[in-house]
Amino acid sequence: MKKNKTLISIITVIVGLLLVNFIASKFYQRFDLTKDNRYTLSNASKALVSDLDSPLIIDVFLEGNFPSEFRLLQTETKQIIEEFQLETNQIFINYINPIEDETTRERNIDELTKSGLEPYINTDNSTGKVTKEIIFPWAFASYKDEIVKIPLLKRSITQGLQEQVNNSVQSLEYAFSDGFSQLVNPKSKTIAILKGNGELDDVYLADFLKTMQQYYRVAPFTLDSVASNPQKTLNDLKQYDLIVAAKPSEAFTENEKLVLDQYSMHGGKSLWLTESVIMDEDSLHNATGTGVSIMRDLKLNDFFFKYGIRINPSLVKDLYSAPIMLAIGEGSQAQLQPLQWQYSPLAASNPNHSITKNLNLVRFDFASPIDTLKNGIEKSILLQSSPRSKLEGVPKSISLANVMETPDETTYNLGPQNLAVLLEGEFTSVYDKRVLPFEVKDFKSKSTETKMVVISDGDVIKNKVVRNRPQELGFDQLTGKAFGNKEFLINTINYLLDDTGLINIRAKEISIAFLDSEKIKDSNGKWQLINIVLPLALLGLFGFAFNYFRKKKYT
Repeated sequence: MKKNKTLISIITVIVGLLLVNFIASKFYQRFDLTKDNRYTLSNASKALVSDLDSPLIIDVFLEGNFPSEFRLLQTETKQIIEEFQLETNQIFINYINPIEDETTRERNIDELTKSGLEPYINTDNSTGKVTKEIIFPWAFASYKDEIVKIPLLKRSITQGLQEQVNNSVQSLEYAFSDGFSQLVNPKSKTIAILKGNGELDDVYLADFLKTMQQYYRVAPFTLDSVASNPQKTLNDLKQYDLIVAAKPSEAFTENEKLVLDQYSMHGGKSLWLTESVIMDEDSLHNATGTGVSIMRDLKLNDFFFKYGIRINPSLVKDLYSAPIMLAIGEGSQAQLQPLQWQYSPLAASNPNHSITKNLNLVRFDFASPIDTLKNGIEKSILLQSSPRSKLEGVPKSISLANVMETPDETTYNLGPQNLAVLLEGEFTSVYDKRVLPFEVKDFKSKSTETKMVVISDGDVIKNKVVRNRPQELGFDQLTGKAFGNKEFLINTINYLLDDTGLINIRAKEISIAFLDSEKIKDSNGKWQLINIVLPLALLGLFGFAFNYFRKKKYT
C-alpha cells in the first residue's frame, strides 16, 4: 500500500511538472518590477519593430574591458536591445571590439572616425598613474541596405562621466528608436525651407539640411511669388507640414505675412530663427575689429505679438558664455587663444521638456530676450541664459577689444533670459477682424491645434564654413568643444512633426546609483583588508568552534 502511494506521488509530481512546463511554453510573460520601468519599452518603440519584414542588424562597438561607468552603459545597452528582440525575431546583434586586435586597431579607429563615430578618450588616474584608452560608444543599425549611426553616450561639456552615463542610460530607448525610425518609417513628412527674405544661404545650413533629410523630405520654398499670385503661394505652402525660417534679414510684406499666418491657421507647424538686432561675429572681423548693433525690423512684431511673444530689440550678455578665438601677440608671435565672449550665451535647457531633457548647452551669438504674453496659447520655455545675465540696448558700438576687459560682474544681475519658446494650441489669426491685404479663400480666424517654436538667434542653425566646406553644426574646431545646437534642432523638429509619441520617450526617468570614486580611492586599503582578512578570520573561528564542540560532545 505504501509503495502504491509513493508511486502515485511520484507520478503526480512528474505530471504536474510537465503540465507547468507546457503552460509556461504557451503563455510567456515578463514582469518589470523596477520602480522606473527601466525594462519596459513604450508602445511607440514596440510599434516601430513589430512589423519588420527583413533582418535589422545592429553592430555595437561598446565592447571590451571598460571602467565601471562604461560597463554600466554596456550592460544597459545589451538589456535594451534584448527588450527590442523580444518584440520581433528580425533583430540580430553583433558586439564588436574595434581595438582588440593590435594588427587592425589603427585602421579600425581611422575608419570609424571617418564614418562620424567620434571616439571617447577616457583618462584614468585612480591608481596614481595616468592612463588613456579609446572607447567607441556607438552602434550601427542596418535595414534593407540603409545604415544609421546610433550614439550611446550623450556627451556634455559641463558634466562629469557619471552624469553623462546617467543621462545616456535614460536616453538609450530613444536613441535606438530614433535610429530604427529613420530606417523603417518612410519619409512622409515634408519641410519647407523659406527663401526670399534674405535667409541664410544653403552652405550655412548644409549640416542641418543633411541631418533633416534622414528623417523628412526637405525642399526650398520661395515667397517671391506672393507678389504676383498670393493665393497660389498659400495653396502650395499648405502642402508642407513644417516651415523653417532661418535668420531672415529682409522685411516681410503684408501679403507674405498673411500667407504665413493662414498657413498656421490651417495647422501648419513652424520653426522661426529670427533676430531683432543686426549684429554677428563676422561683422567684427574687419580692419578695426568693431561694429555697431542696430535694430532689425522684419515687420513681424504684430505677427508674434498676436501669437503671444515679443522679441525685444536688445542683446543678452552672459557671464556663462562660449569663448571666441582671437590672435594675441604681435606679428609672427601672435597665437590664437580662447577668450570668454559675453555676447555668446551658453543656453541651459529645460530639464522637464522632452525636447530639451538631457541636452548639452546650446551656443547663441548676439541673441535677444523673448517676452511671453498672456493669451490662450500654452508656452514652454525651452532655452534660457544663465542667471548671471544682463541686457544691452541698441544702437551700441561693439569691439573685439572688449574681450580683454574684465566684466563688471555686479551688473550681470537680471536673471535668466528666454531665448527659445515653444507655443502650442489654437492660435488666433493676426488678421482677425482686420482688412485683409488680399482676398483669401477659406480664411480662418482661428487655427486648428498647431505648434510653433521661436528662437531669438538665427546663428543657432548656422554651421561654420572652412575653405568652402561646411563644418558640423555645433562643433567648434578651434576650441574642440561640441555644443547641443544640432540635437536641439533635431528634437525640436521631431517634436513639431511627431505624431507617434516617439519624442516623448526622451522624458523617461531612470535612476542610476554610482559608487563614490573618491571614497573608493580613500578607503581602498581598508576594504581590501576586510575582503581578504575577514573571510579567513570567520573561517578560522568556525573551525575552532566546530572542533571545540565536537571534542566536548564526544569526550
